[in-house]
Amino acid sequence: MKLTYPLLVLIAIWGFPQHTISQNCEAVFEGKVTDFHDGHPLENALIRLYHTDKAAVSDIDGNFSISGICPGSYEVEISHESCTPRFMTLEITGITTRRITLEHHLEELREVVVEGTRDHPVTASATEQILHTETIDKFSAASVGDALKEISGVSSLNTGSAIVKPVIQGLHSSRIITMNNGVRLQDQEWGMEHAPNLDLNAAGSLTVVKGAAALQYGGDAIGGVIIAEPSKIPVKDTLYGKTILSGATNGRGGALISSLTKSYETGWHWQAQGTLKRFGDFKAPGYSLTNTGYSQQAFSAGFGLNKFTHGFEAYYSFYRNEIGILRSSHIGSQRDLLQAINNREPLVVEDFSYDINAPKQQVTHHLAKINFFKRFEQLGKWNLQYDFQQNNRQEYDLRRGERKGTPSMDMKLTTHTLTSGFLFDARGGRTINTGILLRYQHNVPDPETGVRRLIPDYDRYDAGLYASIKQAINESLVVDAGIRYDFNRMDAEKFYKKDRWEDQGYDEDFGDIITEDYGDQWLTNPTLDFHSISATAGLEYQLGSSTLRLNYALANRPPNPAELFSDGLHHSAAAIELGDLRIDQETSHKISASYALKTRKLSLSIAPYLNMIGDYILLEPSGSELNIRGAFPVWRYRQVDALFAGADLDLNYDISEHWSFNHKFAYVHARDRSRNRALIAIPPANTTNKITYLKPEWHQLTLSLRSDYFFRQNEFPDNNFTISVIEDGEYVDRTADISTPPDAYHLLGFDASATFPLRKRSELTVGVTVNNILDTKYRDYLNRLRFFSDDLGRNMQLSIKMNY
Repeated sequence: MKLTYPLLVLIAIWGFPQHTISQNCEAVFEGKVTDFHDGHPLENALIRLYHTDKAAVSDIDGNFSISGICPGSYEVEISHESCTPRFMTLEITGITTRRITLEHHLEELREVVVEGTRDHPVTASATEQILHTETIDKFSAASVGDALKEISGVSSLNTGSAIVKPVIQGLHSSRIITMNNGVRLQDQEWGMEHAPNLDLNAAGSLTVVKGAAALQYGGDAIGGVIIAEPSKIPVKDTLYGKTILSGATNGRGGALISSLTKSYETGWHWQAQGTLKRFGDFKAPGYSLTNTGYSQQAFSAGFGLNKFTHGFEAYYSFYRNEIGILRSSHIGSQRDLLQAINNREPLVVEDFSYDINAPKQQVTHHLAKINFFKRFEQLGKWNLQYDFQQNNRQEYDLRRGERKGTPSMDMKLTTHTLTSGFLFDARGGRTINTGILLRYQHNVPDPETGVRRLIPDYDRYDAGLYASIKQAINESLVVDAGIRYDFNRMDAEKFYKKDRWEDQGYDEDFGDIITEDYGDQWLTNPTLDFHSISATAGLEYQLGSSTLRLNYALANRPPNPAELFSDGLHHSAAAIELGDLRIDQETSHKISASYALKTRKLSLSIAPYLNMIGDYILLEPSGSELNIRGAFPVWRYRQVDALFAGADLDLNYDISEHWSFNHKFAYVHARDRSRNRALIAIPPANTTNKITYLKPEWHQLTLSLRSDYFFRQNEFPDNNFTISVIEDGEYVDRTADISTPPDAYHLLGFDASATFPLRKRSELTVGVTVNNILDTKYRDYLNRLRFFSDDLGRNMQLSIKMNY
């Protein structure tokens, strides 16, 4: 027979020790039990006085009363089937009244969810998708950008094989905000070859919000937001961890990842995680990609207290990588540059090596934060956070003589951020989120490099305010809206060569910012202010197994330092880049929708969008230039009005008990409306099909065959330029074709994994992955080094993961 909770309570009351009281016991203890969170009464809460036979159960309104109590001090326990018990000591005399609160949702904190974090959305109406731990572990030896390509509509902008920058629905770099454990990354993300300084393995989940609807993170996320969150730590006495060891044939390297977490019933917890990766030269079908190896070291640790009413967290992470740049991308003459672009093989092909020589980049990133929160009864949650970041980027060119081994670019970016927010969530069906941000940033290039600074010294000041609301109209309809204001000031000190200054027309427009004359150079002090308003509004409508979302987002993004100040050779990109002081902020108007259907066997999502961006900032080639470092293409920043339109499609179908099929498709159409032509560097349409076999009773055996097809990008601008080279003793003009996209290509992949039990609560998972099974030769349109070499050939990877 199943006993109900009220019946168990009555049995407990009846079973209390009985004893005779000889004194005058006429005191009364009465009150009401409510939910701390929203003030709703809690029915069937048990209130009992220790060492007596006195107890009561709250009624439907949360009220209770215990009479016949002898005056004195008592320890009282208040418990409820969905709450953690509360204990209190009371002096009871006469009629003693108390209102007692319990946290009805606290059991959620007690769940041991080691293999993931959350599924609740960041917004109600925006399009967003989540990668969980099992997917992250699969990409443990790869990068954040590689893992995010598992999400439809997310591609990557590559510089070779190791530098992978996420692209969301055609947008990248400063248009995408990356959040690491509640901290917005400040890591000089402006460069096309500057990948996020984020250790993928420190995340328990990765969420992609497509668009600028998540205003709490910033108003400039025209492309979207990437949110890396650590795994949820249970409020429970437990110790757990995992170790992953992987090795790969292409690059002849691997990775070691390990983490350990300890938590306590009191809410205290600590955790630590580390990552080591090392790879040598990668290989394209038929030849080695000389000087493309990389190494990475990362470490993070944190501790804190997590109670429902209050808590804090202190966290630190260290990230360092050293990445070789394809040797053939750095050219010695105009003729060699033309030959490299028009050749089908790199000009430099050497035997495999683990050496990472110049050209290369080396980046070190420190992040530290302390966060405090407090919940207020029947009101909401207040949060206060300070975070510190320091990013040191060094880029090495091919140098000789006394400066050999000295970086050609050495920049240190230091950022201090203070944020505070209040979430009003006590009213059922309505949440209001408000917050404020203050940030100071300082960038210092090292003057000892002996090379002209690409990015100058600058101080940046940011301030922001935001408010958003989410309201449930009924059980089917939820609406949300928000608004944000940001102020940004850029105060820089910048040297300009006088001939470049005049070529740009700055002598007419910016003569008042010149502070000193250094012969062939001007020292200037540009100070630029930007005021930005961002807003969003949308709805979510659920009807049975279907969900419809509609969202409009207005976003404004001020230009980054590269777009304003670039003036010279960007070594990692193997290109000369020129910014423009006249560049203004971008303004985006994006309308997005999504329709999702989920049945017992079928899961379907279709997400179309339209994004109109005024004053869109793009970087495009404009010729070539020969200097003492060699011959390089010249890329300039400019502004146009742009249109982005497209759709993402996801489909999952369970064919049978053991077989399933997955399909993804993404397409984006982008136009330069100012010149009525296609935009540069837009991902082509692509589709992924995967069939999976799962046999849980055979040690969770999983087998998957995957097909990736990338269409040829037929919409592209003509950015070819002419190079003058010497042939037969005379100068002749030859065309450098850097516009024509490569052909479409098709890649096959295979995955297999199985899990074996070890000791109690421990298990071992073995996985095998093969990418590019057929060793197909291809060049990706979004790989900036596609002019010099093919992409990666076949790669086999073995991984061993132990959970304990």
